[in-house]
Amino acid sequence: MKYLILLLSLLTLDGCAKEMKKTQNYPILTTKNQFQAIWDIVKSNPYKELPQNRVSFTKLFTWKKNIILEDAKRTLKERADILPPFEKLAHPNGICLKGIWQIDQPNPFSGYFKQGSRALIIARASSAMSNTKQGEIRAFGLAGKLFPTTNPLQINNKPSANFFVIDDLGGTKAQNFTDVSLTNTPPISTNIEVLKHIAYGLKVTSAFEKADKNPTKRQLYEISELGEKGEIKTPRWIKIRAKKQINSSNKDFRDELKIDGSKKLIFTIEVADKKRENKKIWQEIGTLSFDESVTSYSCDQQLHFHHPKWKE
Repeated sequence: MKYLILLLSLLTLDGCAKEMKKTQNYPILTTKNQFQAIWDIVKSNPYKELPQNRVSFTKLFTWKKNIILEDAKRTLKERADILPPFEKLAHPNGICLKGIWQIDQPNPFSGYFKQGSRALIIARASSAMSNTKQGEIRAFGLAGKLFPTTNPLQINNKPSANFFVIDDLGGTKAQNFTDVSLTNTPPISTNIEVLKHIAYGLKVTSAFEKADKNPTKRQLYEISELGEKGEIKTPRWIKIRAKKQINSSNKDFRDELKIDGSKKLIFTIEVADKKRENKKIWQEIGTLSFDESVTSYSCDQQLHFHHPKWKE
């Protein structure tokens, strides 16, 4: 079972990436921390057809360079939202979403967990490894980037607050993305996809264990610190799930989450800080409401999500 535990850090690794050498021109962010400028880049080069990007063990290192270790360290330090083109090594296929993070229920937590908080959000929904279609084993993930404003043109003094949630680290055969609950400390299932990628997982895990403590868990303090001047109080766990399931006939999850016209995708936000009889005590505190989506080159290969470094 040891290799299964080690494989955890592979599937929590959305931002770790191999920088790509491109000769083509690509958009660069010139206005720091402005929501609209970032979203304009994300949607600037939409795909005509959905790619099927594949993971590969040979992308993790060369005989001269430990690429995955260098990228793991960079992801912890780099706070930029847009980078030159890079290849996501664990979640290569995704769809980007724009919307509002809203907290409408009282709770004891600080920052943008507080009741009344509203923030613009850019998120990327993805599937770990290479599988994207119904019938395949897929590990769904969602990376979110909060901006402490509802004005898309406002330039923020502080970096965005990032979070990461996954449904099952080993993956499942869930028919739809909206069928699952995603958390920052997900369970793991044992299946053929895990067995197929043992070597890949061990290489990535080794890099992440050298770069940070507890790489299998993603803490939430960036959200509880965002805009907060008083005492910081952070929930240990977060859970994101669709408010309404979409029984989609679209085989690819990216088509399922595509937003057309007035359609919105709404997810509930639940948090917990305690357990009772070894079960987390969840409280629903708000919603994520997405009103625009895009599948694009910049979504997959320029949008960057900073991983918060572990705090005791």
